[in-house]
Amino acid sequence: MPERLTHLDPLGRARMVDVTPKDPSHRRAVARGRVYMQPETTALVARGAVGKGDVLNVARVAGIQAAKRTADLIPLCHPLLVGAVLVNFHIDDAYIEIEAHVDTVDRTGVEMEALTAVTVAALTIYDMCKSADRAMTIGDVTLWEKTGGRSGVYRRESSDPELDLGL
Repeated sequence: MPERLTHLDPLGRARMVDVTPKDPSHRRAVARGRVYMQPETTALVARGAVGKGDVLNVARVAGIQAAKRTADLIPLCHPLLVGAVLVNFHIDDAYIEIEAHVDTVDRTGVEMEALTAVTVAALTIYDMCKSADRAMTIGDVTLWEKTGGRSGVYRRESSDPELDLGL
């Protein structure tokens, strides 16, 4: 655990971390999250029967777009050249799980891009399904894996086998 937060200067003021001394390298991040909903709602999504259209395709495009726009949303996040974004879904009776993979060759990681992709995809699912299910909940948005850069590899270890779907 770092002794201080990197986005604060010695006086405690917000700052953007200087990444210019770093060499560009391949970096990847994987994030996951879920939209919990009634089984009837997941069935509607699975059948493509939601009135607003193809929920998962729209959510996929929203997640990809969000990953590319992360620096516009998160004030101290560096603008990156996002090389690839993959957004996948797993439908269960009680939830839809979203998994986003983001890759770049740059001086800083893409964790925020992966987390933003998952979050915006989840919000899109919520928006498209809210007329059928007002009790939906978005949750479990988590960084699952990060590779590249000075800090090396991080993989989340799950104590809940149900959370490790291996999408």
